[in-house]
Amino acid sequence: MINSVHVIVYSHEAEAVRAFFAKVLGWESVDAGGGWPIYALPPAELAVHPTEGPDRHELYLMCADLDATLAELKSHGVEAAEPISEERWGRITEVQIPGAGTIQLYQPAHPSPPRS
Repeated sequence: MINSVHVIVYSHEAEAVRAFFAKVLGWESVDAGGGWPIYALPPAELAVHPTEGPDRHELYLMCADLDATLAELKSHGVEAAEPISEERWGRITEVQIPGAGTIQLYQPAHPSPPRS
């Protein structure tokens, strides 16, 4: 029934965000028409958590080694926006995406579902 997920990042500086995904993260893309790139994403997983506050959605980029990933991002001029936090479920920080604010980056400590 559902075969993938499409994520949209809205920005007043879309070209800077696109450059980050293409040049810094190295994500491949196709032209969806009119110069609109659609990026291939790495495998994904979805969690559902209860909340006492308003319903919301969050986007996290996952990595196997947070320190190594931050070092690689730093070589491209991308800095951690927050200190690394050690949580029961993993290590987490935020990175600044040019033109799109911050996004969470984390190294999970939890098991991941098998990939098909």
